[in-house]
Amino acid sequence: MIKTIVFDFGNVLGHFDPHLVSRRLAAHAGVSADELHRYLFGGQLEDDYESGRLSTAAFLQQLRQTCKLTCPDDVLVTSFVDMFRPNLEVCELVPKLKPRYQLLVLSNTNDLHARHIRRQFADVLRHFDALVLSHEVGCRKPQPGIFEHCRQRAGCAPAECLFIDDLPTNVAGARACGWHGIVYRDVPQLRREMEALGVVLG
Repeated sequence: MIKTIVFDFGNVLGHFDPHLVSRRLAAHAGVSADELHRYLFGGQLEDDYESGRLSTAAFLQQLRQTCKLTCPDDVLVTSFVDMFRPNLEVCELVPKLKPRYQLLVLSNTNDLHARHIRRQFADVLRHFDALVLSHEVGCRKPQPGIFEHCRQRAGCAPAECLFIDDLPTNVAGARACGWHGIVYRDVPQLRREMEALGVVLG
């Protein structure tokens, strides 16, 4: 029986567009938007920052120096964090689950994004019992360690945990740890697969 439902944040609870960041910062950079994007997302810098190996101050300094950024820190930070919008259908599903299930967020994220998300998404995040964030735990999905940390935080057996993520590799990581998993595509599909697992939706 499922007792805990764990949601990914990015492209599940909230949509995000990292290209907005690259285009904004390119106006203040000595490199192109494409070069800036490749450096910021999907590489070593992102992995180090989201795994907590790089402080926010060090991240900003490294980004500024490598991409030759000339804007003030407040412009840099605002440009970096302002890329999220709610996935309203999923957000509306959350309070319907809360009376019956423990709810957690499990996200690969960093300090600046986490601070921004806590403010922007406060209305939906208040329904969650805990936020398990990669930069605080020290490892990222799909590494087993972050799922074990989350499971211990939930206080449930692996078979009592359901994980919902838009990336198949992350769901495969959860399943390898004995969890149930759903690859999120849209809300009708999510509802069908949750009901198939016995989840009561409101």
